Amino acid sequence: MKHIKTYFKNLSEEQIQQFEQLEDLYKDWNAQINVISRKDIDELYLRHVLHSLAIAKVVSFQPKSKVLDVGTGGGFPGIPLAILFPETQFYLVDSIGKKIKVVQEVANALELKNVRAEHLRAEKVKGEFDFIVSRAVTNMDDFVKWTRKKVAKKQNHELKNGILYLKGGDLTQELANFPKATIYKLSDYFTEDFFETKKVVHLRLKYKP
Repeated sequence: MKHIKTYFKNLSEEQIQQFEQLEDLYKDWNAQINVISRKDIDELYLRHVLHSLAIAKVVSFQPKSKVLDVGTGGGFPGIPLAILFPETQFYLVDSIGKKIKVVQEVANALELKNVRAEHLRAEKVKGEFDFIVSRAVTNMDDFVKWTRKKVAKKQNHELKNGILYLKGGDLTQELANFPKATIYKLSDYFTEDFFETKKVVHLRLKYKP
């Protein structure tokens, strides 16, 4: 929790309690359904929670805006972002049903009214969203194909609607087809070594009816 409190200083008591509950919830559920690697569960707040919240250093989601989390796994980045932005609606999907069960149980335990979780492939998602977030579920070409028609026309943020993608390493080749993508280095926001090669990629996607 020290990582969260260091970089996000204006949390309410309720938000602090919700973040504090994550460790026990994920350890309990991970013992039943493995959604986080064994070596990572002890670094939950650094490698999963704070990593997810890096998106909040790039954009502050507005009340009533809608965010789609594709390939959410155990609920990252969606669950931490939903705690941080309680007035934003989050729709978390994954193609693996047992992972979504964990997401639903965690969201219920935290009483997150702004989270909807569903066992669904990205291509089958209905609706439009201000932003589509994810943690490196596939290459950018495929991800854009899955999501390009799911972006809302109306702009509610200074940052243009589109994809916010958490990714690491050298992205030169992967983003070759997307010269307008903006890369935010997480080392500019967080000092821990884990974030040295980590990035948020913002790719504007225009509304396609």
